[in-house]
Amino acid sequence: MKIKLFGIAVIPFFLLLSNIVSAEQNEVYIIKVADAISPGTSEFIKSGIKKAEENEAACIIIELDTPGGLAESMRIIVQSILASNVPVVVFVSPGGARAASAGVMITMAADVAAMAPGTNIGAAHPVGAGGKDIDGKMSEKVINDMVAQAKSVAEKRGRNAKWVEDAIRESVSVTETEALKENIIDLVAQDIDDLIKQLNGRELKDKGVLNLENVKKVILEETLRNKILKTISNPNIA
Repeated sequence: MKIKLFGIAVIPFFLLLSNIVSAEQNEVYIIKVADAISPGTSEFIKSGIKKAEENEAACIIIELDTPGGLAESMRIIVQSILASNVPVVVFVSPGGARAASAGVMITMAADVAAMAPGTNIGAAHPVGAGGKDIDGKMSEKVINDMVAQAKSVAEKRGRNAKWVEDAIRESVSVTETEALKENIIDLVAQDIDDLIKQLNGRELKDKGVLNLENVKKVILEETLRNKILKTISNPNIA
């Protein structure tokens, strides 16, 4: 009888632990992206998420400053974020940074979207190589496809799907203050330390509660392969 009672008592204990994103996970992984979105960028982020999962990091923060980039690379990043078992935070930072074009989609995909003071997000109307307009029916096809994906991702994360559509169709852009007010992002933070402080104790859908007390920051570095890929595939797309 004692054994049975012990088993019943232990189950709720483990259920409780499963709802807290901490345990041995005392590290926050940080990926810094300050360039156009390219195959090198998507590989860097994808491998960073994989490493965070393997090492059971508490979360991964993508510090983002981008004018946009290649649609295919953006899609790979969005898919990696949505499939991640580790919470992914996108932080448009530092002051003066932007999440334009492809950066909008990446930010929308995050479990938590944040911006620093003096940043902006938007202007996601798709363009062709060299920043040229896409002509005719192809333009309509590309825009409709991107709008559908963007709205789907925004709705999944409980964000403003109408604004995302306007950012793509009309190239609207907003400040961090406006983004917070319009339910485009979740919070505004001064810097990484302030971000971690605000994230601590935050409950995430399907991923439990973030426990970031006394967390260690680990900045992930690009590999030589990532750097070469970025150099040879850097898109001229705004």
